[in-house]
Amino acid sequence: MDITTLLANTLSPDQATLEDARQKLELFRQENYPQYIQALSQCLINEQVPNHVRHAAGLAFKNTLTAKDHATHEEQIHRWLQVDEAVRRQIKDGLVGTLATPDKQASTSVAQSIAAVAAVELPHRQWDDLIPSLLASVTSTTNVSLKKATMMTFGFICEQVQDEALMDQSSDILTAVVTGARKEETSVEVRLEAIKALNNSLEFIKTHFEREGERNIIMQVVCEGTQSESVDVKVASFECMVRIMQQYYMMMHVYMEKALFGLTVSGMNDPEPNVALQAIEFWSTVCDDELDIRIDIQQAEINGNVCDRVLYDFARQAQRDVVPVLLWLLTKQEEEEDEDEWNVSMAAATCLALFAQCVGDEIVSPVVRFVSENIQSQDWRAREAAVMAFGSILEGPDPAMLKSLVDEALTVLISMMRDSVPNVRDTVAWTLGRVCEHLAQSINVELHLDALVHAILQGLQDNPRIVGNCCWALMNLADEIGTPLGNSEPTGTLSRYFDTIIKALLQFTQQCTENESNCRTSAYEAMSSLIIFSADDCIPLVQEVVLTILDRLEASIAAENQILGQDDRANQNELQSSLLGVLTNSIRRLPKDIAQVSDRIMTVVLQLLSKASSQTTTTEDALLLISAMTAVLDTDFSRYAEAFVPILFNALQNAQEYQLISIALGNVGDIFRALGPNAVHYCQEFMQILANLISNPLLHPSVKPTILSCFGDIAMAVGDKFEPYVEVTMIVLNQAAAMRASPDSDPDFIEFSNILMEAVVEAYVGIIQGMRTSPNVMMLQNYMPAIVQFVGSMTLVPSNDDLDRALVGLLGDIAEVMGTAAKPYLGAEWVVQFLKEVRSRRYVSKATKDTIRWAREMIKLACQ
Repeated sequence: MDITTLLANTLSPDQATLEDARQKLELFRQENYPQYIQALSQCLINEQVPNHVRHAAGLAFKNTLTAKDHATHEEQIHRWLQVDEAVRRQIKDGLVGTLATPDKQASTSVAQSIAAVAAVELPHRQWDDLIPSLLASVTSTTNVSLKKATMMTFGFICEQVQDEALMDQSSDILTAVVTGARKEETSVEVRLEAIKALNNSLEFIKTHFEREGERNIIMQVVCEGTQSESVDVKVASFECMVRIMQQYYMMMHVYMEKALFGLTVSGMNDPEPNVALQAIEFWSTVCDDELDIRIDIQQAEINGNVCDRVLYDFARQAQRDVVPVLLWLLTKQEEEEDEDEWNVSMAAATCLALFAQCVGDEIVSPVVRFVSENIQSQDWRAREAAVMAFGSILEGPDPAMLKSLVDEALTVLISMMRDSVPNVRDTVAWTLGRVCEHLAQSINVELHLDALVHAILQGLQDNPRIVGNCCWALMNLADEIGTPLGNSEPTGTLSRYFDTIIKALLQFTQQCTENESNCRTSAYEAMSSLIIFSADDCIPLVQEVVLTILDRLEASIAAENQILGQDDRANQNELQSSLLGVLTNSIRRLPKDIAQVSDRIMTVVLQLLSKASSQTTTTEDALLLISAMTAVLDTDFSRYAEAFVPILFNALQNAQEYQLISIALGNVGDIFRALGPNAVHYCQEFMQILANLISNPLLHPSVKPTILSCFGDIAMAVGDKFEPYVEVTMIVLNQAAAMRASPDSDPDFIEFSNILMEAVVEAYVGIIQGMRTSPNVMMLQNYMPAIVQFVGSMTLVPSNDDLDRALVGLLGDIAEVMGTAAKPYLGAEWVVQFLKEVRSRRYVSKATKDTIRWAREMIKLACQ
């Protein structure tokens, strides 16, 4: 069967035909890759082949060169570069020569395929004539189809190819793209693709954008594009403007005053929704940027540094003109809204909320005026917009300023839960949730709480979206005015409602067979929050909930054989995850009582783990539940360890499932902390798995700190039995310690480095404390110079209070465990100076001060 037929069959509605074609194509790819890609490219560039088949060929070709998984992509690159140069040249020439194909879909596939090859070859200094060839197509042809396709290709290349590979030709690419994006370009399609390409090029043309002359030209082209008669060009230009603001806020002050302010306000008023959406997105981006800058400035002040970012306060300057437009746009709702479809009123509400966070109290007056004028309107759109506006400004202004407004508004909002229009009730439920989230302390308990809870419970009988918002309101209410986690209080504010709310949620979740709009998930999450923040007088009902949830979990396992399709499987996984979440919080709330049903809990959870795929959230939630069980049962968990540990070994095998691995590593630490020396017979296998994981290049970096902390947990638990692993662990820790940040490092890397260094410290502490009772404790002297040097080096890098406290604690542990043997290392002047410096930092906490006092005493004793 020829490849054209096979590709056509991959589009067949018949599942058997489709699968057969896919399998044969995959076999072709595996048996003869060079012929496979040649056949695909020939099919793509052949004008006689049906266009839908050409598109399928292009997609298959592109997929041989692109993959999200790093290892797979590296393998693809290697395989392509192993193909004979003559074969590759034939394919590439064929693709470039077909850019002018009249079929739009085929042209797009060709452009994507060229970019996919370029992303592989250009970083390897191959296909050097590609960019000059594309530039020639733009500058020396009158063929509109070719110019359009070439601009599209530039866009894909700028998006996919590493910036460094394009730097040498960035000036030529930018010139071509800007020329195509000018208003003088007669073809709307060429101009549109040029503006899209400009958008994709904004990162690698940074050096050009930093030059005022070139920046002015780029900004002029983008601004002119927002005034085009073509809606598509206007949308693309505003998208480009948003991206520019994201990346180059610091250079925008001149353009805001001269052009961007007026253009974007005009764009928000545009009758075309897609244009208005991008203009609104511009101001949301401004607010996001300015909120981030404020955080950076505050952090710099705390650290005693000067922030290198400037806050221009664009949002504050623009609010008088922008906020009224946003309020007007709130009334542009659609009666049959799809919650998954972003629209103008949703975007306006999001932007208004960001303005509230940016400008604070100043936004209250115009919004309250709008609410007052519209809250009782006969037009449901005006009523809903008024409620949405009020809910959107509850975070940002001073809570004291909002308290009286909330007190006045609650009576009206509660009554509006009976509004005849579902859209209004939905927004009211969301706004009540916002009140509970941000201003729960402003709720007059005696005056409003009864009516509020009753209205929310009535909402559980409404449509799924309203149910979801009502559950969110209950969750926020429990979080904010429930009994604080860890406190034991005889009764609480919500105790008198606890029985009614829990029974209503149990009834709803029992009757709800479909999780539309995540309403069932939300109900279980609300139940979890109410349980974890419940007072002592609610414990008997929590105990009943545990038994009910166990019944439901067991029933869900019994129903496994009845599941047929993927949708049923997804629904089942979600249900089991929700049940596990409620049970986990119940375990944390009932540490003294859970042992009575621990056998039943562990039986059902181990059953789930034995059947669940490692890729389902059910596995992650089951592991989190076992973590809670381990903490509660402590040494009594030993009777479940033999059954659980093999499952844990399995969960740690696939490095690409990094979120699952991160949770499973927490279980490893839990087991060793709970079982202590009794866990020693698991030590060798876990240490081997951890060593393999941390050296695996496919493992996500975020997991590595958890592995290092695990080393410390194991060492602390098994004591001197950790001695055989000390040397190799110290090598790993020293390698990790070398990854510390420098003062000029990227902020994200500084944050990661601090987490990693804290984990290194935890591991050192675990080893030192674990070995303290060993007769060979002095073997640690061999490692002291490196450990103390590590602490000393950390005085020169960015830090935070948690890391400072950990470092100080490590010095104290060394002094306490090593005694006078530590004097050569801790008697240095820098140690005293370091403790003083940490003590004088602006952000130092009481806990860190206490640790400093203790460490000083230990060091003093060791250095006598």
